[in-house]
Amino acid sequence: MINTDLLKTDEIIATVRVALDEDIGSGDLTAGLVSDQQVTAKLICREDAVLSGRPWVDYCFSLLDGSVSIDWRLNEGAKAHSGDLICLIGGPARSILTAERTALNFLQTLSGVATMTRQYVDAVAGTGCKILDTRKTLPGLRKAEKYAVSCGGGHNHRIGLYDAVLIKENHIHAAGSVCRALELAKNDIDVGVLIEIEVEDLAQLADAIQCGAKRVLLDNFSLTTLPEAVKLAAGKVETEVSGNITLDNVRDIANYGVNYVSIGALTKNIRAIDFSLLFTY
Repeated sequence: MINTDLLKTDEIIATVRVALDEDIGSGDLTAGLVSDQQVTAKLICREDAVLSGRPWVDYCFSLLDGSVSIDWRLNEGAKAHSGDLICLIGGPARSILTAERTALNFLQTLSGVATMTRQYVDAVAGTGCKILDTRKTLPGLRKAEKYAVSCGGGHNHRIGLYDAVLIKENHIHAAGSVCRALELAKNDIDVGVLIEIEVEDLAQLADAIQCGAKRVLLDNFSLTTLPEAVKLAAGKVETEVSGNITLDNVRDIANYGVNYVSIGALTKNIRAIDFSLLFTY
């Protein structure tokens, strides 16, 4: 399900304004060379993809020129095929030209995230395992990228440091032990806030279970050790796996019975989708 809670209008507008200002600066020198006639442009997808980013595209044009109209032909999260018409854009030629690159930058990036996410979601289909994102996002585009993950059928882990607890290796070292770190978290964090702890071996996993962990992150467990870890955790604690996850091995990992697989590559190793905007007049 697409996470529309991440679509905060003021935040999208602020992000789009920064992007437009970055590109336009003191003015679009090239667009000024063309007559400002009314035109229609078609936006075409040049490869198979999952669409994400419509709200950012809408604001790229509307903030620049409220007279620009967009007739979308595909919904967010829809599968597009090479050659598909994504939308028709109508309005003054100069405005469309000026906003074009910024709009496509958002669309190609977020659709790239959604497309990769869908590949992982499809790879684990039927296993009961959920694909999660991480905080490994482009600065300033955290919520946009996590929204794109949901467009691709994935699920969002914590949005930031403020909405869940993830106790990692250095936190454990600072606290002194797995149990002490969990004790401190339970004493200081409100009931209802997710508390998860990263474990690096079976001994730490046993400690986490004994000390009342609700979810454990099995970080970089080998494929030989992972089944034993899942068996140890079964019925006692939710399991999440991360580290060295690929499309080639994700289904095997899911089939061990883990609840979640978190993948930083969804939002940090982005391959942009190819879109073209062409005037039809």
